[in-house]
Amino acid sequence: MMETRWAYLIHLLAWSVPFIVLQLAVLVHHFRGRTWAVLRAVVPPALVVGTYLSVADHLAIREGIWNFGGGKHLGVYVAGVPLEEILFFLLTSLMVSLGLTLFTVLLSRWEARVP
Repeated sequence: MMETRWAYLIHLLAWSVPFIVLQLAVLVHHFRGRTWAVLRAVVPPALVVGTYLSVADHLAIREGIWNFGGGKHLGVYVAGVPLEEILFFLLTSLMVSLGLTLFTVLLSRWEARVP
């Protein structure tokens, strides 16, 4: 177990970044010249959801529903929410948005093959 204030950030990036890179690679491969247009459609909803979840987390922390002890995160807070927690919400929302986009690609390919 990692005993450092960088633990949360390191673990978050270790599991999320490779998956996002894989999703982006598949997206670029499939959409080729339309990649930026697809990303402009996919990223804003992820940012909205990530922001919504961060605000909900802020409210829960403020009301004492839960808290984050020191030592496992950087100690940088935005409106009382640890920076890593905000990144978690943004990155997972991005993975869901990318995943849904790629799922629709697979579904349309499957439907095109079904007689």
